[in-house]
Amino acid sequence: MKLYYSPGACSMGIHVILEEIGKPYELSLVSTKDGAQHKPEYKAVNPKSKVPALDLDEGGRALTEWPAIALYLGSSNPESGLLPKDPAAQARALEAIDYVTGTIHPNAFTRQFRPANFSVRDEDHPQVIAQAQENADKFFELLDKNWTGDTWILPEGYSVADAALFFVEYWQAKRVGKPLPPKLDRHLKAMLERPAVKRALEQEGLAA
Repeated sequence: MKLYYSPGACSMGIHVILEEIGKPYELSLVSTKDGAQHKPEYKAVNPKSKVPALDLDEGGRALTEWPAIALYLGSSNPESGLLPKDPAAQARALEAIDYVTGTIHPNAFTRQFRPANFSVRDEDHPQVIAQAQENADKFFELLDKNWTGDTWILPEGYSVADAALFFVEYWQAKRVGKPLPPKLDRHLKAMLERPAVKRALEQEGLAA
């Protein structure tokens, strides 16, 4: 397998899952800050021009979209225990992933990091960023209030959903520099102690 990633991007969560599984894989750098996702070489891999993408070594096109990749890795590596076997718990894991990737990521962080995507007028960008920061606080408080697990999101234990939550927590705490609510702060600290997370961060040149 080959993971197409950009350091510190949402692909970091898939990188963590691959490290948790422990099977051989390759990394292929796609520097989104330099616009590499829009170059023909990468668009031939993923026409959507975003990371992550996972080459499955099957001769077909790469698998794209964070939830699909996480589901594939969890279900194809059952011995890792990263995807619950119980249908209800599995649905809860996917529910959490969808909230992170479909709501928190675009509305709280893409708006902050790429305000020009949401307004062509430079004078509107501070307002776009401020709204995104308010969204982040609201989304994280909602998760904290409705937390059902202990250390991990699901009562059943650690799963691919934790790797999803990790990358937005990391952005809030390490990139934006804002505190997380108590349960999410505890979750982030627990994630940063996992050997797989430490390896992924080191490989991407990121601070723990």
